[in-house]
Amino acid sequence: MSGGRSAEPAILGYRENRNRVMIAHKEEMRMIRAEKYRDKRDDSQNRIVTIPNILSLFRLCLIPVFVWLYCAEKNFVWTGVILILSGVTDTVDGFVARHFHMTSNLGKVLDPVADKLTQASMLFCLLTRFPLMAVPLAVMVVKECFMGITGLMVIRRTGHVFGADWHGKVTTWLLYAMMILHVFWYDIPGSVSAGVITVCVGMMLLSLILYGLHNIRAIRGKTD
Repeated sequence: MSGGRSAEPAILGYRENRNRVMIAHKEEMRMIRAEKYRDKRDDSQNRIVTIPNILSLFRLCLIPVFVWLYCAEKNFVWTGVILILSGVTDTVDGFVARHFHMTSNLGKVLDPVADKLTQASMLFCLLTRFPLMAVPLAVMVVKECFMGITGLMVIRRTGHVFGADWHGKVTTWLLYAMMILHVFWYDIPGSVSAGVITVCVGMMLLSLILYGLHNIRAIRGKTD
């Protein structure tokens, strides 16, 4: 009996050591997997040739096409088709980037640049026929300047680039819908045009306020 009792501490010590070794091994493997994931993510972030980036470049190439069709050829149908194609590719590249892990540092810059240049170019074209288009164009310029300045301050403060919120996406879709409507509906009544533009501008201002509050909180270190 005494021999059995003397062996128990040795057995318990062996089991404790074995458990510690297993725990240490699992922790080491977890850290290795995490390191590999970080390396893979960093590599993907630095990629240049990705499907979303190609689609963003494609949208940039479409800008001179629809400007020429609208202003020179007065071909409003094809202008609308090209504008719809641009909007669809904008949605597709975002979906592909998120669901197939193709986000990249270049894409984070290229995608919004393609969006804003497309929208601004189309608003300039529509301004030749609809003077009220100066209002959403001016609001967009103010909004993007404000977002650019505060966005840089947020990056310096937090080191993070925040994605688009729901109101930003709604604003983009309303803006595209408003522009497409004015392209296809050549003889749109003035009251309808003014109403649609008013709704769009209202959403743009709301988005500006919400983004502004978010960025100010982030600069002050009060983000969630």
